[in-house]
Amino acid sequence: MPITQLHPDSVAFPPVEHALKDPNGLLALGGDLSPERLMSAYQNGIFPWFSPDDPILWWSPDPRAILIPQELHVSRSMKKFLRQTQLQVTINMAFDRVIAACANERNEGTWIVPPIQHSYVQLYNHGMAHSVEVWQDAELVGGLYGVEQGSVFCGESMFSRRDNASKLALYALCQHFVNYGGKLIDCQILNDHTESLGAKDILRSDYLHLLHKFQHQQLPIECWVPQRLC
Repeated sequence: MPITQLHPDSVAFPPVEHALKDPNGLLALGGDLSPERLMSAYQNGIFPWFSPDDPILWWSPDPRAILIPQELHVSRSMKKFLRQTQLQVTINMAFDRVIAACANERNEGTWIVPPIQHSYVQLYNHGMAHSVEVWQDAELVGGLYGVEQGSVFCGESMFSRRDNASKLALYALCQHFVNYGGKLIDCQILNDHTESLGAKDILRSDYLHLLHKFQHQQLPIECWVPQRLC
């Protein structure tokens, strides 16, 4: 089945069942990165991912990697780090700096090109995207960002400039998210790092069932108010 070219005047996507098996999950190309199209994508279990020289590519892989926040794996060494660390964690205090750091900290290059950064900052300004920041005094040393879908958090990227800083961001997010009724973190594609933290693969159909179940369960607004987490 040929890849769908998205129509510039519509934010609709083809059914995710039309996605390719190789490369796994490639569903469509083109369109734009407007907040309306991005939210249409996330509402249907789709996300953008492309190299700087590629057209905009849209994906919905099968299987799908998820993390149940309560099942976050905290190793013995991480527990020791949590007891001893002086790092501080905040939420929604520096979204633009976090996404820029996620783009700039990757030696292998990045798909988080300036148009992506601009679009997700727009989502943040609309209250649809969120960041977690890790600080050493006033220096930003780690963090992550993602997109809210009710009680689902669709994780996009993380970075770390100090040992365990990104793990601390995820740990603090999981604790905070659960406290406000969060149910599920979407990790998109499983890798060794996310698997070591407790993420697992499930069928795309099962992920979509959970997404549609939880995306209308809005969390209290207090969950996303800029604040210190720990």
